[in-house]
Amino acid sequence: MAKKKRESRGRSGLKSSYPYYLANRPVAPNTDLEVLDKYSGQRATRVAMADAAAVRKAIVAGYQAREAMAAFPPDARRDVLEHCVKRFTERFDELAMALCIEAGKPIRDARGEVTRLIDSFRIAAGEATRIDGDVIELQISPRTRGYRGMVKRVPVGLCSFITPFNFPLNLVAHKVAPAIAAGCPFVLKPSEKTPIGALIIGEILAETDLPKGAFSVLACSTADAAQLVEDERIALLSFTGGLVGWDLKARAGRKKVTLELGGNAACIVDADPGAPLDEVVERMIFGAYYQSGQSCISVQRIYAHADIHDKLRRKLKAAVSKLRMGDPRDEHTFIGPMIDEAAAKRVEAWIRAARKGGAKQLAGGERTGNMVPATLLENVPHDSDLYCKEAFAPVALIEPFDDFDQAIDRVNDSDFGLQAGVFTGRLEHAMRAWDRLEVGGVIVGDVPSFRVDNMPYGGVKHSGLGREGIRYAIEDMTEQRLLVIRDRPR
Repeated sequence: MAKKKRESRGRSGLKSSYPYYLANRPVAPNTDLEVLDKYSGQRATRVAMADAAAVRKAIVAGYQAREAMAAFPPDARRDVLEHCVKRFTERFDELAMALCIEAGKPIRDARGEVTRLIDSFRIAAGEATRIDGDVIELQISPRTRGYRGMVKRVPVGLCSFITPFNFPLNLVAHKVAPAIAAGCPFVLKPSEKTPIGALIIGEILAETDLPKGAFSVLACSTADAAQLVEDERIALLSFTGGLVGWDLKARAGRKKVTLELGGNAACIVDADPGAPLDEVVERMIFGAYYQSGQSCISVQRIYAHADIHDKLRRKLKAAVSKLRMGDPRDEHTFIGPMIDEAAAKRVEAWIRAARKGGAKQLAGGERTGNMVPATLLENVPHDSDLYCKEAFAPVALIEPFDDFDQAIDRVNDSDFGLQAGVFTGRLEHAMRAWDRLEVGGVIVGDVPSFRVDNMPYGGVKHSGLGREGIRYAIEDMTEQRLLVIRDRPR
C-alpha cells in the first residue's frame, strides 16, 4: 500500500478543505461546499463540489473499470479492506471528531459509529474470499445424463450509492465495503450536510492498489446526482434516505435498486416484559434518544401493557427529564443538535399539533435553534404526523394496550415496517410477534434500534426493499452465472 504524507490540521482536527475523489484520485477544482459545525453553526471546513461533468467522468471511469475490478483477486480485495480497517483504527479519534462536528453527534455515539465502520470493513474482508458457488446435479432423467452444472457469483458491474446525513460513516460502509468485496466499481454521493467521513474513506481507499476507476466519492448537488439514478451504464443503485427513494426507483430504469427509506419504529412492553422495568427503561432511553433520535430505527411508538403502563410511564418520564442536552464534544452530553434548524422546526410543529389534538407532554421543553430537548408524550392522536410519520427526532410517545394481539395490530397500523422491539417473558408472544409483525426485523428483549452489521437489515412497505448487512449486500451486488458441461458419450 502506498503511504500518504501528513497534512496540517486545524484545532478541530479537520483540514481547512477537502477534495473529492474522481477515479481514485483527489480533485480540488473549488471549495464551494461549506460544511457547518452543527452545534455552533460556524463553518468547520470546505469541500470541493463535483459538477455534472465530473459525475459523468466518474460513471465512465467506473464503467471502464468493470473488468479490472472483476479480475481483481478475492485475496487482493480482502487486503484492501484490511488496509482500511488498519487505517480507520489509526485515525479513530479523527473520524469520531469529524462525526461530532459535521453531524452534531455526541462524542460517545460518534466513537460507537467509528467502531461499527471498522466492524463493517472487517466483516467484508472476511466475506471477500467466501463468495462461493454451487454444483447442480443435472442428471434428472435419461435425456440429461452426462451433463454437469455449476453456478458462480460474478459482480453486477458499476454501482451508484447515495447516502444520508445521519450515519455518515457506517451507512457509507454498508455500501462501499460489500462493493469492494464483490468486485464492483462504484460512485458514491454522500450527503452534502455530512460529506467529511466519506471523503476520509475515499482518502484511505486512494492509498490502495484498487484498479483505476474503481471508486469515486463526489460531493455534488441533487440535480447533478440524477445521473447516478438514470444512467444505463450503472447496474445497481443503492439509496438510503427519505421516501423520495420511490421516485428514484421509478427513474432508475432496468438497473437493480435497493432502498432503505426510514421507519416509524415501535416497541411493545408486555405485562411480563421478561426483564426488570429499570432495564427496559434504560434500553428505551437509548433507543428513542441516542443521537437525538436521528435514526431510522429510533423508538418512536411505545406500547405498554395496562398492567405495567403507569409504572413504566413514570420511570420513563423521570429518565427522559434527566437527559443532558448540549455540546456534542462534552463527554456527558446525551442529546446533541439536530442536523439543521429546519428539521428542528418541523418536529416542533408536529409536537404542537399533537398537543393541540389532545396529546399531553410528559417531558421536554422549548426548541432553541436546532436543539430539541428529549420529549415524551401520551394520548397522541393516531391521525397526527407525530404518530403516523417518521419523526427522526428525540421524541417518543407512550400508550397502553390490554391484549398482546391488539399491540401487534397497532404496530402494523403504519405505512412503515423496518424493525420492531418486543419485551416479553412469554415465548409464545415472542413467536407470535415474529409471525405477525409486518417489519423486516423483530428484536425480542430489546429495542428496535439494535443492529449488528452482519445481520440482514431492511424493511417492508414504505421502509424500502432489499437488505443490507455485508453478506446480503454482496448477494445484491453479484449475480449467478451458470456453466453447463456436456460429457462426450463413451
